[in-house]
Amino acid sequence: MEKTYKIEVDCANCAAKMEAAAKQVEGVADAAVSFMTQKMKVTFAQGTDPAAVMPAVLKACKKVERDCEIEF
Repeated sequence: MEKTYKIEVDCANCAAKMEAAAKQVEGVADAAVSFMTQKMKVTFAQGTDPAAVMPAVLKACKKVERDCEIEF
C-alpha cells in the first residue's frame, strides 16, 4: 500500500536524510521525500497498518530535523 503525506521540510539535504531515516522504520518498504512539493510518499510492507507505522516515521524524521511535521 502506498500513501502520500504532506510534510514540512526546510531543505533538500534534510529531505534526503529524512527519506533515508523513514526507510529504516519497520513496516516501511520504501519512502520518497520531495522538498519541492513538500510531500512524502510511503510504501508500506504487506499487511502493515499505516496508522501504526507513521508515528515511528515521524519520530525518525524528527531525529533529522526537530521541527519536521507530517500530516497523517
